[in-house]
Amino acid sequence: MPFKPFEIKMTEQQVIDGLKSTFGNEFTTPDVKAFCAMNDISYNTVTRKIKKFRVKPGKWNLKVTSKRVRQIEKSYSAPAVEPKPQQNLVPQIDDTFVKFGSFNDLKKIVSSKLFYPTFITGLSGNGKTFGVEQVCAQLGRELIRVNITIETDEDDLIGGFRLVNGETVWHNGPVIEALERGAILLLDEIDLASNKILCLQSVLEGNGVFLKKIGRFVRPRAGFNVFATANTKGKGSDDGRFIGTNVLNEAFLERFPVTYEQDYPAPSIEKKILGRIASTLGVTDTEFLNRLVDWADIIRKTFYDGGIEDIISTRRLVHIVRAYSIFNDKAKAMKVCINRFDDETKQSFFELYDKVDADFDMNAKEDKMYDESVD
Repeated sequence: MPFKPFEIKMTEQQVIDGLKSTFGNEFTTPDVKAFCAMNDISYNTVTRKIKKFRVKPGKWNLKVTSKRVRQIEKSYSAPAVEPKPQQNLVPQIDDTFVKFGSFNDLKKIVSSKLFYPTFITGLSGNGKTFGVEQVCAQLGRELIRVNITIETDEDDLIGGFRLVNGETVWHNGPVIEALERGAILLLDEIDLASNKILCLQSVLEGNGVFLKKIGRFVRPRAGFNVFATANTKGKGSDDGRFIGTNVLNEAFLERFPVTYEQDYPAPSIEKKILGRIASTLGVTDTEFLNRLVDWADIIRKTFYDGGIEDIISTRRLVHIVRAYSIFNDKAKAMKVCINRFDDETKQSFFELYDKVDADFDMNAKEDKMYDESVD
């Protein structure tokens, strides 16, 4: 009868604990063989006891069972949440839009269908985003807009797994949608992003992106392009006006060949803008509209000279016109729309308009508003 060597008896839990204390949760065939030698136990005996933790030939993970690995692989190969009904993502033409600044250049870039990432910077409320939207509207090009925040990450942009009807399935993010559709991708307020935005490096090189979670490479369709808007140039906000903006990675910024600096429209253009807005609201007091533009122009010049710390944007003027269409009261429309400023700034803005508009009686209107509130 052949001699059978003595073998130490170890329970399954003792084997697991021994391997874990020696090699951690993950180990390979050489590790198991070393464990067997140290404990005078056969390789086959050990591998039988840890069979459920085998993730691939010659590799085990005590945190993941074979059953869970199969579930993950099934999820990775699962179909996307799509197909959905194909939506038309071309923005609507806005009849109130008046082109100015770099609009014609942006239109040429989109018309060329060349991949040419474009960065647009400028103060808040001067029509950066609106301009890109109207370029796409006029050219019949699809636009996918993504509002960037400090929390925006790869899952938000590229996509990820979602739970649908109890199943884990892949769902494309807006970047993948834009790539596959050949659409314009608009990254709005890009300077609010964290370093998580660096997942777009290969996209900004025009090379597409590899979806590592599902093992698929997505190439850009003809016409795909990226536009980014920001209040800063990606260097942060030294004056504190745009709290939350971040210093963007230099390599990321270098992937934008051109940067456009957008100013507020000239007074003549701004009067056209307010005129078109007013016509849709039934406001016919063109003199009031003209005075508003003159008032904003003076404030901006003072701001650029360092005389004040706040500014009246084109968007703020539109707010005032809308408020005027509701209340039919100049002072009240202006008051509710400039209440966002501190008391000193608000008062100085009001007094300046009183000087610009000879027919405007600030004190009488303030008394009237107070009386109405008492009633």
